[in-house]
Amino acid sequence: MYHTIEEFLGDWSYESSATQKLLDLLTDESLPTRVAEEERKLGFLAWHIVVSVHEMMSRVGLEFDAPHHNAKMPSSAKEIAEEYERASENLSTAMREQWSDADLSKEHDMYGEMWSSAKTLDVLVKHQIHHRGQLTVLMRQVGLAMVGMYGPSREEWKMYGGDVPE
Repeated sequence: MYHTIEEFLGDWSYESSATQKLLDLLTDESLPTRVAEEERKLGFLAWHIVVSVHEMMSRVGLEFDAPHHNAKMPSSAKEIAEEYERASENLSTAMREQWSDADLSKEHDMYGEMWSSAKTLDVLVKHQIHHRGQLTVLMRQVGLAMVGMYGPSREEWKMYGGDVPE
């Protein structure tokens, strides 16, 4: 849980950068990929990450420019990545301009439960991490390169000249 705006922004800087690197690897051809017919498409999951930024944070009173939850998904991977970058940057700016540390303890109705703003920020980060995991599986299925987030990817191990762990 976060106690200060800067504490969150430090985490957000790293986590949103990791998400951005992943989204930047997507291709237009990869967007329709799904693990099974009844499962969500890779493009849908990527767009869901993008629109969740505004959807969740608008519920706690932040106002910033980003795609809304019902915004139509762009047809290109590049546009999805660009919209995420915009949402992420605008969220950070809005927090610095609109909130103080005291706002983190304010309670809001979030999906039928009362959450503090700090909890909402925590869920936003974890929600993003959860869906990044799903994206990496789908991205591997179509042979896309991968970036490390909490350690080197297979491609990075090779680039560093190390033995790739089994």
